Amino acid sequence: MTKPNDLSATEARKLIGNKQLSPLELTKSCIDQVERYNPSINAVVAINHEDVLKEAKKAEDDVMAGKELGLLHGLPVGIKDLNPVKDLRSTSGSKLFENRIPDYDDSVVADIRAEGGIVFCKTNTPEFGAGANTKNKVYGATCNPFDLTKTPAGSSGGSAAALATNMMPLANGSDYGGSLRTPAGYCGVTGFRPSPGLVPATEASVSLNPFSVQGPMGRDVSDTYLLLQAQVNLNRADPFSSLNSLSMPDELIGADLSGVKMAYSPDLGCAPVDNNIKATLLEKINLFKSFFLFSKEDHPDFLDIHDCFEIIRGFNFVASHKDKFDHHKDLLGPNVIDNVERGLKYSLADVSWAHVMQTKIYKSFRNFFNEYDVLICPAAAVSPYPHKQLFVDTINGEKMPTYMRWLALSYASTMAIPCVWALPCGLDHKEMPFGIQLIAPAGKDVQLSEIAKSLESVLMANKLTKRPVPEIK
Repeated sequence: MTKPNDLSATEARKLIGNKQLSPLELTKSCIDQVERYNPSINAVVAINHEDVLKEAKKAEDDVMAGKELGLLHGLPVGIKDLNPVKDLRSTSGSKLFENRIPDYDDSVVADIRAEGGIVFCKTNTPEFGAGANTKNKVYGATCNPFDLTKTPAGSSGGSAAALATNMMPLANGSDYGGSLRTPAGYCGVTGFRPSPGLVPATEASVSLNPFSVQGPMGRDVSDTYLLLQAQVNLNRADPFSSLNSLSMPDELIGADLSGVKMAYSPDLGCAPVDNNIKATLLEKINLFKSFFLFSKEDHPDFLDIHDCFEIIRGFNFVASHKDKFDHHKDLLGPNVIDNVERGLKYSLADVSWAHVMQTKIYKSFRNFFNEYDVLICPAAAVSPYPHKQLFVDTINGEKMPTYMRWLALSYASTMAIPCVWALPCGLDHKEMPFGIQLIAPAGKDVQLSEIAKSLESVLMANKLTKRPVPEIK
């Protein structure tokens, strides 16, 4: 018998609207799932049962009273622990804020509440989102539900692991160098990195930075799109918000793939990628490329992407964390320290060069999509690795020069300002979840979402590419 927490978000929302499912029943089912599985996975790090159940009861009362219901009415939503939530412990994974209880909701959380979503819990993240292994000094490590010795990646690893184990139907994430995409790939769930400003972000230290974005996560495209609809809003505190069209279709209709031009690449021509992952990507592509108008192995020219990314990331970390570095270095984790130290070594000439180079990469990327509608590559460069290991330090026998280099599959497109779907695509050579990225230029969010929906149907119809589900005990 299907438990309420096992329902998709779209199914649950429909049943709630038809008075066939109680928001209170759904929420209690999610709490039971957290209590059963979270002790071994450590995805959920803060939850106030009393407040959550009170929200659920109010949601139920509103349904029974015939009130107008929001897009997310009665649906529990996990909130990444980088987003402040009123009256709920919000640490950002840092000892500096381990006792912080905000007196406000940030804009992402407020928009979820405005659409009737139940702010269910906080999900684990590395300190200030720095790193692709979800572990920190406050809460420890989150485990991958497919193998508890391995990481769910990061920095949205708590959200991804919680979704994979049906602890909640929806969760938010954020993404700079793959923070949403890599965990989705490692945990067999779905995530969307939208164009800058489509989901307003108001907590950034450097607001004129288009690289870090907020985005939705779910177990399939329809669920993730539902959360996206609720998150899309105009908020002038985000300078990029007013640059986006807010006309997202009420219903997402899949694209006709026979009219879609697809490029694919195992490594984007610039990223270190495990040879087995390259082979897996090509095997998967061969299973579905016939559905497209045409397909070709190709990629944009990402030029001097690694130095460009390192410098701009360093600049942003200095802007956001230098004060903490100067006064509380003893409380900071190694990733934050490393990024700030690297950033302080760069000169004004270096930063100027990086911004000029980023502009060239952006133009190269846009020109590439004069020929193609979508670019597909792996979601991660290696199979999930042990969570005791802070980062991937070697690929194909080559030592990685920085802790971020193994994430070039994601940060290369970040520098080009894309929108990106991460979809599950069966298992890899180690029988762990394998994910793919569907990449398009900023502003193509609707078109890319339509492609993602249709491709998901194709993938789910084949046992070799369908979404894997963990066997948790």
